[in-house]
Amino acid sequence: MKNLLEDFVAQEYERLKPPAFCGCAQCRDDVIVFALNRLPPKYVAANVGEVIGNVALHRDQPIADASVVLVEAFRRVGSSPRPGHAGAASSG
Repeated sequence: MKNLLEDFVAQEYERLKPPAFCGCAQCRDDVIVFALNRLPPKYVAANVGEVIGNVALHRDQPIADASVVLVEAFRRVGSSPRPGHAGAASSG
């Protein structure tokens, strides 16, 4: 069993990541988790389901939905990094 959105959101993260965004593993994970918690999961159980599901995810609406949530995640994580984050002192 697999949530197809995990790989899809990670790909969209790389495509949409702003140049000025930290991008360290912690910030990357925070953005992806933020997005995954706000998008409905797309679970599949077999390889055929994964292929069909991936085709469905690469349509306009799922891409738009993920993009909107990721942009919000970049804004939130960028403006409020976790305490102790190396970039926290330089955020402003």
